[in-house]
Amino acid sequence: MALSLGRNSSPLVTAIGAAVALVAIVGTQVLGWEWGSGQLVPTIIGVVVAVIAVFVMLTRR
Repeated sequence: MALSLGRNSSPLVTAIGAAVALVAIVGTQVLGWEWGSGQLVPTIIGVVVAVIAVFVMLTRR
């Protein structure tokens, strides 16, 4: 999942994106997380990230 905010992206948004990517990589490779597998933690993380992405998109309009 890639979210490009252009040249105006803040360091905080960049740090959040990097943290999400790291959690996704560790979760899938080490913990065996899969989207839609019925596991609660990956689903909650996905929903939270989606909400944050929508919030950032709306505040930048």
